[in-house]
Amino acid sequence: MDIIEKVYSFYKNFNGDKGIIGYTEMGKPIPFISVKKTNFPKVIVTYSIHAREYITSYLALLQVEDFIKNGKFGSVYFVPMVNVDGVEICLKSNPLYKANANGVDLNVNFDAKWGTGEKNALKKGAENYIGIKPFSESESRALRDFTLKIKPSATLSYHAKGEEIYWEFFQTGKYKKRDCFLAKKLAKSTGYQLKLIPNSAGGYKDWCIEKLKISAFTIEVGSDNLTHPICERYLPEIYRKNAKVINLLTENIKDKL
Repeated sequence: MDIIEKVYSFYKNFNGDKGIIGYTEMGKPIPFISVKKTNFPKVIVTYSIHAREYITSYLALLQVEDFIKNGKFGSVYFVPMVNVDGVEICLKSNPLYKANANGVDLNVNFDAKWGTGEKNALKKGAENYIGIKPFSESESRALRDFTLKIKPSATLSYHAKGEEIYWEFFQTGKYKKRDCFLAKKLAKSTGYQLKLIPNSAGGYKDWCIEKLKISAFTIEVGSDNLTHPICERYLPEIYRKNAKVINLLTENIKDKL
């Protein structure tokens, strides 16, 4: 059973709150699973926006089960595989593929200084192509609409690799102070390094920070010495380092400002 089948099987057999945030460009459902402990805060956690980083979808299933057993605060909405089409391409024909079925890199397709990133590409390909306009892709629109519907206090995006945490996108004042506080908590828990990437734009994290004024983080799992796609045998170590992340985030969000 490959990771796509595992995600769909997990979703099918899950007895709690669940649903579909939308559909991929090829018409595949993008499922979410919700685990509620308290009404506040609400957090959205996404995985596999980039196809070759599907090790994060394995992590998603472990984190859902862990939050069911050990979560104390908040309502967490897990989206275990945003880019289902891309993962299928990665598994079947191109192991290094990052984009969706249209050759658009979903994590540069959001309306947050769109098209200004240093590595942005203007042609379809396996990575970095920004699309014809912000939210040109059904997957990015689905995630946008779901986020606007849920109105989370924070979002967390799992990527691979490098063991780094990105938390900044030109926010200032009280917002920057709030997000820096949370980012330091996440860094201490995971052992990952905080990193600023000022020449990056158009990501889901960036859009959440700029347009919604909420805390948003990207966590890159797996050592930079590993090769894409990261083998499942490294999952236990990745999970160990990220086991406390969601509880830590929900327990430390005090208000929306």
